[in-house]
Amino acid sequence: MPRKSKAANWPRTTQIIFGERRSLENVLRLVRSTRLPADRRKTEVAVLRELIALRTAELNAIHSDWDRKADLVGNPSTPARVLDQLGRKLPRNDYYLARALSDHPNASPKLLAQLARHPYGSARENVARHPRTPAATLRALARRRDEPLWYLVAFNLGTPPALRDQLRARLRRQGEA
Repeated sequence: MPRKSKAANWPRTTQIIFGERRSLENVLRLVRSTRLPADRRKTEVAVLRELIALRTAELNAIHSDWDRKADLVGNPSTPARVLDQLGRKLPRNDYYLARALSDHPNASPKLLAQLARHPYGSARENVARHPRTPAATLRALARRRDEPLWYLVAFNLGTPPALRDQLRARLRRQGEA
């Protein structure tokens, strides 16, 4: 009986699907620029377009109108109220938008507090680094035992000075050990 790989148990998140779609788009550009017999090029372009359309449908099945939302989150001038609206409707398996929202310069403290509980580790790391993260959220992240977010909190310019000093002292103690 064939063994299942660990990768087979990973969720198909938007982070993965979007990466696959971008790779397929790159292959499509290469095929178009490669000297191939016309029939073969036509077939390969059609197959790649179909695969890209399938990935786009997967993204939209997770989070409707995904590309428009990704464009909004990717725009550094998108206002906090729009980001908050996107965050309220963010599916738990939309890892791509969670990571982008948690890194956005206009992310509100409320949105950052919400994203501190997201299952995607990169989103939590961004929250631990973000200068607008509320002090209570930074304290909670610094106390987590399952991941070393305290280190990122220690160097966040928005961290309250007492907490920052405590975490940096911890870092010095670990360096002496």
